[in-house]
Amino acid sequence: MTERQKDRPWLMRTYAGHSTAEASNELYRNNLAKGQTGLSVAFDLPTQTGYDPDHILARGEVGRVGVPVSHLGDMRRLFQDIPLEQMNTSMTINATAMWLLAMYQVVAEEQGADITKLQGTTQNDIVKEYLSRGTHAFPPGPSLRLTTDMICYTVNNIPKWNPINICSYHLQEAGATPVQEIAYAMSTAIAVLDSVFASGQIPDDRKGDVVARISFFVNAGVRFVEEMCKMRAFGRIWDRITRERYGIEDAKQRRFRYGVQVNSLGLTEAQPENNVQRIVLEMLAVTLSKDARARAVQLPAWNEALGLPRPWDQQWSLRIQQVLAHESDLLEYEDIFAGSHVIEAKVSSLVEECLAEIDRIQEMGGALAAVESGYLKSQLVSSHAERRARIEAGEEKIVGVNCYEATEPSPLTADLDGAIMTVDPAVEARVVAALKNWRDTRYQPPFNHPRPCKALEKLKEAAKGTGNLMEATLECVRSGVTTGEWSEALREVFGEFRAPTGVSSAPVAVTAEEGTPLAAVREKVARTAADLGSGRLRLLVGKPGLDGHSNGAEQIAVRARDAGFEVVYQGIRLTPEQIVSAALAEDVHCVGLSILSGSHAELVPDVLVRLREAGAPDIPVIAGGIIPPADAEELRKAGVAAVFTPKDFGITEIIGRIVDEIRKANKLDPLEVPA
Repeated sequence: MTERQKDRPWLMRTYAGHSTAEASNELYRNNLAKGQTGLSVAFDLPTQTGYDPDHILARGEVGRVGVPVSHLGDMRRLFQDIPLEQMNTSMTINATAMWLLAMYQVVAEEQGADITKLQGTTQNDIVKEYLSRGTHAFPPGPSLRLTTDMICYTVNNIPKWNPINICSYHLQEAGATPVQEIAYAMSTAIAVLDSVFASGQIPDDRKGDVVARISFFVNAGVRFVEEMCKMRAFGRIWDRITRERYGIEDAKQRRFRYGVQVNSLGLTEAQPENNVQRIVLEMLAVTLSKDARARAVQLPAWNEALGLPRPWDQQWSLRIQQVLAHESDLLEYEDIFAGSHVIEAKVSSLVEECLAEIDRIQEMGGALAAVESGYLKSQLVSSHAERRARIEAGEEKIVGVNCYEATEPSPLTADLDGAIMTVDPAVEARVVAALKNWRDTRYQPPFNHPRPCKALEKLKEAAKGTGNLMEATLECVRSGVTTGEWSEALREVFGEFRAPTGVSSAPVAVTAEEGTPLAAVREKVARTAADLGSGRLRLLVGKPGLDGHSNGAEQIAVRARDAGFEVVYQGIRLTPEQIVSAALAEDVHCVGLSILSGSHAELVPDVLVRLREAGAPDIPVIAGGIIPPADAEELRKAGVAAVFTPKDFGITEIIGRIVDEIRKANKLDPLEVPA
């Protein structure tokens, strides 16, 4: 048999980072030793949103979902003994992307690297943060300026770097259909490229250099035929936009370049061993087709619906990639779907629908205008609500969740608390102490006051003007400025922004005709309100801390509204004090807290204590999120009325149970109304 020439495998990454820079550095070096070919850095929520670890909003969040990087010293430790000139590093960072890239560049320079050889990616897609992930720090206009300045700087100074990774991944997590995922991502790309070319920082003859550095980060779900067609449609539309709108003639510069993490939304807490085959199917969607193959792949771990994966779990996901790339014959063939009339028909349909939606967004004024008007968010909330309704009705099957629920005991989850990694709560105190030490020791003679002050003043002056902000940011890095100080200086100039929630404008997704589960819950809500002598039951849905994953909270809010509740939902990023103040001001009957970042152990008890101190100990508090069993038990002991986790997929049933807790708290007899 003739030996076939094999294609080069895609970059293999695992999304990783936790606790401290030192612990994450050890994790990275171990993963590289196992055959990982690129790094993918997960930053914690304070770093992502521009707060230092000692800020009030950072409480309980430090080192939870990623690594805290507060200053240049942290970045040095994060990449110690990892030669950055030889590395391909992806950094999942958006609002503070310029700041993190500046620190990365300075560390590389200290290593002696030629920065023109640095390779990697900064996500830097702020639009989807307003829609799905919630780590924005500034209003849309200034955020687009930061993105624009960073793209122009890298094209001119770090030419191998991908300065933006337009990210439709989280749009799918927030409910986007394939059409919405493509259309919203492409609309973001148009907004970014229009801004870059209008800035005057790039000459016309270098437009192709900019387009060639634009990359995408997508989501692949379990409907892998549809997902593969989605990727082919993405490529066609990108080729058309860059050729027709921007006049890019070089086909190589127009190539659609993307990385992928396969879907985490579809991973289940129930029978989590099923997640392994889901992950494999989702990976095939972005690897089987050579003409639409990902350039980089990172896979979640089987237990991400339970908590933070351990190193062994991440190794398992890496090995899945390696078996496909090195044991199978996938890389030996041309595109195996070329000429398929089934695939061609699906791709053509997607292209047509996506172009129509892109035109609709452009008529609104573009992606940022569609964000500020609330159109994009309301569309996503609606799509997600419709999907949840299909799952609850059994129309969309999820094995182990709404069908084939009988199961043998799983050895993988025999010790649930040992099946995930936990971050030592003492880490936060150590990180805060280290930050204080950095601030105390960064004064450098012969100056009479700290260099950080001068650098921050220069940054603010630059922000008030129109020049590129990267040089001022680099000076801040070298002067010892912290993440929170850099962000706060820009907040002073740019202001802050609270994104639309999309809840009030979301249409009804589940009907309440007589005999339906929602009708029964509506009856419970109405009778309980009458028993209490209040016009309507009032539910506060709260997102304490920095966790911006608001999909679950939004779906609870929408369903509670449709069940007859008056819902108070103020969006993300609130302190326990603000939540309690709102609960008292709105005279609510229940407080529901949603946290997916792991900070529930700190923040939920704080809300309980504040309610008691305010003289409202009888308001039941419900908690929902990725909460391990041991933590759930502790929350109940602290006084939480009920805890819901991803296994509790029936939203209408959850609303019914919330009514039960309201009745119990108010010493009303249980209602014999099926929920």
